[in-house]
Amino acid sequence: MTKSSNSIERLNFSKIRQVVDLPDLIEVQKESYAQLLQEHVPSHERLEKGLEQVFREVFPITDFNETSILEYVSYALDKAKYTASEAIQRKTTYAAPLRVKVRLVNYDIDEETNEKSVLSAKEAEVYLCDIPLMTERGTFVINGVERVVVNQLHRSPGIFFEDATAGKSVVEKHLYSARIIPYRGSWIDFEFDAKNVMYVRIDKKRKIPVTVLLKALGLDEQKILGTYYGTETIHFTDDGMVKDFDPEKIIGRRNSCEIKDETGEILVKANYKITKAARKRLVKAGIQYIPINIEDIEETYIAEDIADQEGEIIAESNTPISEEILERLKDNDIESFKVLSIDRQSSDSAIRDILASDKVKTQEEALLEIYKKLRPGEPATLETAQNLFDNLFFNEKRYDLSRVGRLKINKRLKLNTPLDTTTLTPEDIVETVRVLDNIRQGLDKVDDIDHLGHRRVRAVGEQLQNHIRIGLTRMEKTVKERMSIQDIEELSPQDLLNAKPLSASIKEFFGSYQLSQFMDQTNPLSEVTNKRRLSALGPGGLNRERAGFEVRDVHTSHYGRICPIETPEGPNIGLITSLTTFARINEFGFIETPYRKVENNRVTDDVVYMSAIEEEDFCIAQANAPLDE
Repeated sequence: MTKSSNSIERLNFSKIRQVVDLPDLIEVQKESYAQLLQEHVPSHERLEKGLEQVFREVFPITDFNETSILEYVSYALDKAKYTASEAIQRKTTYAAPLRVKVRLVNYDIDEETNEKSVLSAKEAEVYLCDIPLMTERGTFVINGVERVVVNQLHRSPGIFFEDATAGKSVVEKHLYSARIIPYRGSWIDFEFDAKNVMYVRIDKKRKIPVTVLLKALGLDEQKILGTYYGTETIHFTDDGMVKDFDPEKIIGRRNSCEIKDETGEILVKANYKITKAARKRLVKAGIQYIPINIEDIEETYIAEDIADQEGEIIAESNTPISEEILERLKDNDIESFKVLSIDRQSSDSAIRDILASDKVKTQEEALLEIYKKLRPGEPATLETAQNLFDNLFFNEKRYDLSRVGRLKINKRLKLNTPLDTTTLTPEDIVETVRVLDNIRQGLDKVDDIDHLGHRRVRAVGEQLQNHIRIGLTRMEKTVKERMSIQDIEELSPQDLLNAKPLSASIKEFFGSYQLSQFMDQTNPLSEVTNKRRLSALGPGGLNRERAGFEVRDVHTSHYGRICPIETPEGPNIGLITSLTTFARINEFGFIETPYRKVENNRVTDDVVYMSAIEEEDFCIAQANAPLDE
C-alpha cells in the first residue's frame, strides 16, 4: 500500500514486487525526434546523426568540371510561427523554418599545371523548408490534425545464414545460404547448389562462382588456399618422406607407417588411429617428424607453386599429388614442399574443388566476369569493371551497412572492424565464405530469422531522416545542373538551392506515408498505445499478403520486449504489435528489457537492460518465479 502526494491511499494488488519505476511511455517518440533535430545543441557540438548526418552525406556538391563546390556549414531551426494549440485552432501545421548555412567556392584551374586556386567564396544562410515539430505528447500537428508516426519493426542490416530447405517435409540435401543486407545498397547472396559448389549472386542477378569474387578482391589462388586450408610441410629423406609433427592436427588421423622413438621402440603402430593417449606418448618422446608413405598424401594438393633452381615452376599450387610429381621434385633436388592439410575425416575440399574448376585466373579477368554478369550486353573495359565493383560495396555514397549492420557482421563473423567502417571489407566476404562452408560441414549453426536480435525498430526520427535524404538527393541533381548551365561566378547559394524536392518529401512523409496515422483519440490509453505500437508493415518492411505464419508468431525472444497478447485480429495479426511497459530501445534500434541480477543464488535489486542478442549468453528466469524472503 502506498500513499500518493495528496494522502490518498493506493492499493497495490500485483504479485511481483516492482523494482523499476514506470518509464516515460512516449520516450521512444520524443527521444528519436530529438536525436533527429538536435535542436538545442550548438552547431559545432552536434553529433553526426539525424539532420547533421544527412547534410554531411549529401554535401559538398561539386559541378561536373569540379571548378565550383557547394559546402555545408551548419543548420539552424527558427522559432515556430504558432504554438501547437494555435496550429490546431488555425488548422495549420506546427512547424519551424529550417535554415542552412552553405558556402559556394569557385576555383580557377591552371591549364598547364592543373593546380586549383580559389577565385571566390560566398557564404549565405538559405531557407530550405518548414520542418514539423513534435508536441510534448509525442504527436505532430499537420493541417490542424494530430498525427502519430508508428515505429517500424524491420529486418536489421547485417548478415544472415539460413537453410533454404527448412520447412520442407522431404529433404535429400540441405542447401545453405548466406545474405549480407546493407542499410542502403546492393544485396549479396552466397549459396550452395546440390553439387556443393558455392555461388554468389549480387542483387539477385545471375550467379557467379565464389572464387571469382575472391579473385576480384585481389586474392590469388595461393592466397585463397592458404586462407581456408592449413598447410603441412613434407621433407624428402634418404629413407623416403617425413612430415612435421603438429600435436594440434594429429588426433584422429591414421598413419600408414609405424612411428618409432630414437631407441626404435614403436609408439604408434601402422594404420592405427592416433588417440589423445598416443599423442601424449609422441610429445613425451620429443618426436619432431612423422614418417609417411605416398598413400598418406595421395589425396592432398600442392599448397604453393614450386620452382626449380632457375626459377621455372615445376609444380603449380592446387595440383593433386601423384608419384610422377614426387619424382619430378626429387629430380630437381627439392628438399621440402608444402601440401594442403585437407583431412578426409574432419574437413573437405569444397573450396579447393571450386578453384580447380574456375576458369578465371587473374583479378582483371574476375572483374570483367562480374561486369558481364551484372551488365550483360554492355562493352566491358577494365576501368569500367573496376569502377562498378568498387561502387557496389566499397563506396560510402552507394553502400551503407550503418553502425548496426557493422555491429551485426562483427558479432556473427567474430571480427573487430571499427563500427565507423560502414562499407564492406574484403575480410567480411572471406569470413562469410568460411562460416557458410563450416555450416555445410556441420561445424556452425544457421540463424533463426524471427529472433528479435535480427529485427530492429525504426522510430520516427530515422524514418523521417530517410525521407529527407531522398529529398536532398533530388535537390543535389538540380543544384549540379544549375551549376553547369549558368555562369557560376554570378550566382549566389540562394540561386542554386531549390528546396521544393525537400519540402515535397517532408509533406509526403507526414501526409501519405503508410506509417503516419491519425492519432487514436478514443481515450488517453488508446493514445499511448498508438504511440508505442510496432508495425512490421510499411516501406522496406513486410507485405501482409506475403507474410508467413512464422513472422507473425510469438517468439521466445519477445519475452519482456513485445506484448504477446495485444495484436489486431484479421489480416494484420502478429504484424502489428506493442512494446511492453518496461521495454526501451537502445542506440542501435534493438529492444531492451530490464532484468534483475542474481548473485550467490539471491535476487538483487540491481537492474540490467539487455537486448535479445546480449541475453543469449545468460540464463534467464521468468519474472513470476516464486521467491522467498
